[in-house]
Amino acid sequence: SHHQTSLSTMSALFSFEGLLFICLMFICLSTYIHAYKPTLLDSHKEGLRGLFWKGARIGERLSPWVSLGCLVMAGKFLFYS
Repeated sequence: SHHQTSLSTMSALFSFEGLLFICLMFICLSTYIHAYKPTLLDSHKEGLRGLFWKGARIGERLSPWVSLGCLVMAGKFLFYS
């Protein structure tokens, strides 16, 4: 019983679904930041800001797929939770 409880409260990093959700949110956040403050990310392509710059590139280039992923995740959270 205790083992089952600890498995049901796994963190997002150990759940594929949670990890996918965090990745999608990171890509969306990076793209949003880049859309409103491009100079904040464009001059820094290494380090933490570089990670956000890469996330923004993914969000801009794969936006239809990122949008579809967000819609699927939203539907799952709304209807299958």
